[in-house]
Amino acid sequence: MNDQDLYKGLVRIHILHHASEKAVFGLWFIEELAHHGYKLSPGTLYPILHGMEENGYLRSSVQRAGRQSRRVYRATAKGKKALAAAKEKVSELFGELFEKE
Repeated sequence: MNDQDLYKGLVRIHILHHASEKAVFGLWFIEELAHHGYKLSPGTLYPILHGMEENGYLRSSVQRAGRQSRRVYRATAKGKKALAAAKEKVSELFGELFEKE
């Protein structure tokens, strides 16, 4: 296992967080996650997005802007429920990780 494997769950939680707030697209995710220290290529991100959509956590649609179109992602009800559960787990873990400091 490498560091990238370790962080994939955090990336998914991050995706659900933003996709529950607004419709977002792949390049936006790559740039947003880069601000947090994650270096994801399209070849890594898009399979994650597609898998999350196949599992019912995200729903995508195509938005057109002039001649261009892009696929945007939103969290589904199942995704929002999973995010709420993940927040509890992350909060608990955060407490454990930093309780002795």
